[in-house]
Amino acid sequence: MTDAKDERRPAGELEASVMAALWAAGAPQTPGQVQLTLGADLARTTVTTILTRLHDKGMVERRRQGRGYAYFPLQDAHGLTARRMHSELNRDSDRETVLARFVAQLSADDERILRDLLESDDDR
Repeated sequence: MTDAKDERRPAGELEASVMAALWAAGAPQTPGQVQLTLGADLARTTVTTILTRLHDKGMVERRRQGRGYAYFPLQDAHGLTARRMHSELNRDSDRETVLARFVAQLSADDERILRDLLESDDDR
């Protein structure tokens, strides 16, 4: 039988936890600081790996601090969600169909918000 702390968590879950810690900190954080914030049973090397992956994906930036790096998010949570939506849209060659199906599945409130946003964009 495997201990709960030995079970692997999905990378997306770890990345989300690390991003949440960075947003909450409001200042650049070292892997050790992120590890302390998470208070989890994660090794510092695991946190460093996640931060490096986030940096490689362009989600965080880093600056030299001592012999290592301190990391900070490049976007807030809403910006990150928008970036993911763009990434998904870019995966399909038929953007019109993808957008049409996305809009067709919007709630009435979300559709109204989208219309308002598009109309306010036309006013610029």
